Amino acid sequence: MTLTMIISGKSFTQYDESNAHMNSTIVEYIEGIEVIKAFGRAGTSYEKYAKAILDYKKFVVKWLSSTWITMKMTFALFPSTLLGTLPVGLYLTMHGQLIISQLVLAVMLSMSMVTSFAKIEVFSENLREMQYNIESIQDFLTMKELPEPSVYANINSYDVKLENVHFSYTGEEKDEVLHGIDLTMPAGSFTALVGPSGGGKSTVARLISRFWDVTSGGITIGGVNIREMPLSQLSEMISFVTQDNFLFRCSIMENIRLGNSAASDEEVREAARKACCQEFIEKLPQGYDTPAGEAGKRLSGGEKQRIAIARMILKNAPIIILDEATAFTDPENENKIQKSIEELTKGKTLLVIAHRLSTITDADKIVVLKNGCIEGAGTQEELLQNCQLYQRMWQAHVGARHWAVGSQKEGEDSCLAL
Repeated sequence: MTLTMIISGKSFTQYDESNAHMNSTIVEYIEGIEVIKAFGRAGTSYEKYAKAILDYKKFVVKWLSSTWITMKMTFALFPSTLLGTLPVGLYLTMHGQLIISQLVLAVMLSMSMVTSFAKIEVFSENLREMQYNIESIQDFLTMKELPEPSVYANINSYDVKLENVHFSYTGEEKDEVLHGIDLTMPAGSFTALVGPSGGGKSTVARLISRFWDVTSGGITIGGVNIREMPLSQLSEMISFVTQDNFLFRCSIMENIRLGNSAASDEEVREAARKACCQEFIEKLPQGYDTPAGEAGKRLSGGEKQRIAIARMILKNAPIIILDEATAFTDPENENKIQKSIEELTKGKTLLVIAHRLSTITDADKIVVLKNGCIEGAGTQEELLQNCQLYQRMWQAHVGARHWAVGSQKEGEDSCLAL
């Protein structure tokens, strides 16, 4: 049995890795089946899926074959305990060193050892599997939590300030994504972040919410460094709406109530009405009580985004961060939601990450980010005069709008001609 464990143990890590690879391939194939079919890659993807399973099968058969001889010998020798115990026990009993009851107990124990020894092998494999799983998540188990004080900080205003902020996801200077960002957002102001993709806009927003800590520099709210306030206090002050919104496994009502756990049902419905959610929620099988797991399959990206906006409206935080909050919203409801957001954000510190420049022309300050650096900052008029990057972005935006309108008119004229 010891020899079996040694032989088996050498391949156990490889077994777990092979099993994990097969499982991930199966999940990838099933979750990505729509994309696979859309691009006509069903054959290639299925080959990868089938190969992972066959490779796993071959490895397991080979692994078990390597221990077949020693395992069979083990189980063949297990019953021999009785062949040794019984004659010796009879001999000792005949010479008065054992009584009958002791002999019977000895025989019973020798026979029960077979099952116990067999369980040792199973238990040892379970221990090795536990060790592999723990080692694979060791980085997460030992990951340091963000330090935070236990006492709420005294905040008198809600101006946000970034001072010489550097940030790297790895902590190494060569991997920096933000390089010395200085930005001031006065309380009650409307600030917009624009720029090419990958410039660091979303990173700035997430650092303000302290999803991560800055590598160097500092971020303050009301003059207090966000590291000096509990995360619970920070989360109470900031509402964050992203493009990628998540619905939890509870009802639509409770998903919206995440914005304010103390809100009444009527307050939740009012927030949903302001976010233009009422119409599609009422079409769900159980309305507001429909489980989000079921509803999530029926809702579009724009509808999920409106639920996130309803959460924000219900929360009514003094600092609001919007990452293109109406990106997936249909034109019919976009204007209504924009008006609701404008009404909600009056007097609040608002940071908007914008891709459609027409939505931020009235911003108090527009900040242009490129490659983790600020290329320019100012009002719409100032940037059009002083920032070449913003000028090109604006011209491209206006040109795209004119192209769309022109294409529509040409199509209408063609229809009239026909």
